This record gives sequence, structure tokens and C-alpha cells, in this order.
Amino acid sequence: MQKKFAIFGVCLMLTGCGTGLFPPIGTPNSATDSDGQMRPQARPGVVEAAVRTPPVTARTVEEFDTTTAEERQAAAAATGTAERSVGATIVSLGDPARPGFWIETPLVSSAGQGRVLYPGTGQSAQVELIPIDGPATAGSRMSLPAMRLVGAPLTGLVEVQVFSGG
Repeated sequence: MQKKFAIFGVCLMLTGCGTGLFPPIGTPNSATDSDGQMRPQARPGVVEAAVRTPPVTARTVEEFDTTTAEERQAAAAATGTAERSVGATIVSLGDPARPGFWIETPLVSSAGQGRVLYPGTGQSAQVELIPIDGPATAGSRMSLPAMRLVGAPLTGLVEVQVFSGG
């Protein structure tokens, strides 16, 4: 009998979790938007441009790509420092709502700066290298701004060369 009351009590507590009976505890890095959704906040000292996100109503490529002309120019500039090839990978478009120039790839084991080269156009972009689990032969995901900068088709699977350093 006591087990039934204990189970009933646990169920009663769980049903109150989403009803306001037990308000959620906010985290120090989150804030509530006007629509009531919890949104992450930038850490103190983070550059504003690094956290610029597309509007919720974004529907076109231009609306999702929040990079500035200066950021695109900087990403297209040559590194001027030593870099090494880490291999080739097949990329698809990553999360279009995630800003910045980045590639998520199993070719690297730690985060860092690098460059991708799309042989189809000969264009390259400076990107943040983000490691993901998987064999080196697995595919990668690249940001919308990086795909646009190198001239890769957004709806296709293309091979890019990945370089670390720079």
C-alpha cells in the first residue's frame, strides 16, 4: 500500500513540472525571450558579431546568412601562416541558423582555426574547425556562410580540402 502512495506522489510531482506549479530554475547563461522561450546569452566579453543569429522569420539564404561584407572578406583572405592538409571530406550544409564560418568534421580531433578549399571553384574560406565523432571517411557539415563563400552548391554534397592552422 505504501508503494502505491509513493508512486502516486511521484506521479503527482511530475505532472506539476510543466504547469507552473514548480517554476523552472533558470541557468546563468540563459534568458527568457518575449515569446517565453529560453535563449542562451553570450558570455561576458564575447564579440557581438560572433553571436549574431538569423531572425526567427528567416526563410531565404540572405536572411539566414548574417555575416557582414567585412567578415566575408576576412574569411576569404589568405592565412599568411603555415597550415597543413588534414584531408578531403564530403560536406553538406550544416545548421543554417548557426552563424559564422565553421566546419564540423571528423578529420580533426580538437577545435581550432583552419581553411577549406572547394576545388570546384578554387575558392577557399577561413573556418573554425569543430571535431565530431566518426571515422575520417565520414561526411562533414559546413556553415551556410562558408558554403556560399567558396561557391559550393547549398543543396549538394561536395568534396572540400581541409587545412588546419592559420
